[in-house]
Amino acid sequence: AAPANPAAPPAAAAPGDRPVPLPGQSPPPSYPPAALRRGESGTVVVRVEVDASGTPLDARIIQRSGSRDLDRAALEAVRGWRFQPAQSNGQPMAGSLEIPFDFQPAQ
Repeated sequence: AAPANPAAPPAAAAPGDRPVPLPGQSPPPSYPPAALRRGESGTVVVRVEVDASGTPLDARIIQRSGSRDLDRAALEAVRGWRFQPAQSNGQPMAGSLEIPFDFQPAQ
C-alpha cells in the first residue's frame, strides 16, 4: 500500500503558538487497500488537539474525503503521532493544528 501524500508538515524549527509534528514520529497514513482497489481519492483534514507534552489528546475530521476508509486512515495516523508542543513565553502548552492529507492513487 502506498502512503498518502500529506502536505508537508511545517518544519520543527522555531517554537510557536501551534504544535508541530515531529519528524520521524509522524508517518503518513497508509492508503487503505480497499480504497485503492475502488480508486477512491480525496482530501481529509484532521484537527488535532495536542497537550503540553506533545501527545495528541483528541483528533477529529473537519473535512471529509467522501471515503470512510480514507477518513479513518488519516484519523488513525494522526492519533499515533508525536508533536513538539505549542509554546508561550518559552513554556510548552496545549494547542491545536489542522493537518491536510491528500489521498491520490499512483497513476
